[in-house]
Amino acid sequence: MITVKQALAEVLNLVSPLPSETVPLRQAAGRTLAAPATAKRDQPPFAASAMDGYAVIGLEVEPDAMFKVIGESAAGHGFDGEVKAGQTVRIFTGAPLPKGATRVVIQEDVIRNGDLITLRRNLDENPYIRPAGADFKSGDQLSPPRLLTPSDIALLASMNIDQVTVTRRPVIALMATGDELVMPGENPGPDQIIASNNFGLAALVEQHGAEARMLPIARDNRASLKAAFALCEGADMVVTIGGASVGDHDLVAQVAGDLGLERAFYKIAMRPGKPLMAGKMMGIPMLGLPGNPVSSMVCGHVYLLPAIRAMLGFAPEPRPRLQATLTCDMPANGPREHYMRARVQAGQITPFDRQDSALLTVLADANALLIRPVDDPARQKGEMVDYIPL
Repeated sequence: MITVKQALAEVLNLVSPLPSETVPLRQAAGRTLAAPATAKRDQPPFAASAMDGYAVIGLEVEPDAMFKVIGESAAGHGFDGEVKAGQTVRIFTGAPLPKGATRVVIQEDVIRNGDLITLRRNLDENPYIRPAGADFKSGDQLSPPRLLTPSDIALLASMNIDQVTVTRRPVIALMATGDELVMPGENPGPDQIIASNNFGLAALVEQHGAEARMLPIARDNRASLKAAFALCEGADMVVTIGGASVGDHDLVAQVAGDLGLERAFYKIAMRPGKPLMAGKMMGIPMLGLPGNPVSSMVCGHVYLLPAIRAMLGFAPEPRPRLQATLTCDMPANGPREHYMRARVQAGQITPFDRQDSALLTVLADANALLIRPVDDPARQKGEMVDYIPL
């Protein structure tokens, strides 16, 4: 058996960044920026008022000073003239600052009578002006790689960018295998169960920027497996679920070998997820996940997501680990790195009592995988431990 670190390095060696494509800004949310996005204008493009009030010459501001209102400046409708001594322009938030004005006196500090205003005695000293280019300037850039969030989309739009260059979404072919499986909604036979891993993994990869190609369930015979593998053409990675062991009915590795699989490894010192394989088949990276529901999802987090990020152009590296304080004592760990379902709240982490790799209810309640290194000694309540957020 190899270590988790060694296995992940082998998986990451199988993949490389994908080509880019240009998409409309409206379709760019959740995509990975592949080329710099350059602002085409300053923001704000002019000095603007930060509050509703009156634009004046700042040197003239003092308690009880009086000004004549000569016009109005609103968002989208600026004042064309110039503010001179003793004059003011009514101004609204976001409106262009008139020529000559250097300060905005907020309306709460003003008494208005017709076209005259008088400043109150206790004046707010803030000038309430947003300088031109205070947010960003023409030529400023968003740099790749960057997962584009809703806030990024708003920023790109304000930069007057209508389309962006992003990495093509990796296509992940997901193949559930086994005679025991039926699709959700079907009536299982007495010895069958509902396929769940392919649905969970499809949701996982799509949540992280890839496109899931869910294949029909491959049965435990060579013909069915070969037919399923034929449907993987054009995918960027093939992920098989189940059949990765070496039992008499575990044919995935055998059929993949017949199709030219160059296997990088088999078996990991990991719990859950020991029976795991990876390699290249027909020039396509392949990851063979275990069939136990929790095992396949945990391995998806540990191996598949870093591979997807590498294909999207991010650094080929493990999922980032965080730390939290244990809420209970834990016995020593054994010879396999253990990824325990756990719950993190307010900086404290609590592993679930039940860690069986078939318990999806426990995984659904977990928001973290607490990581126990190989041969980790007993841990005491209050110690810091590593975890991966789910």
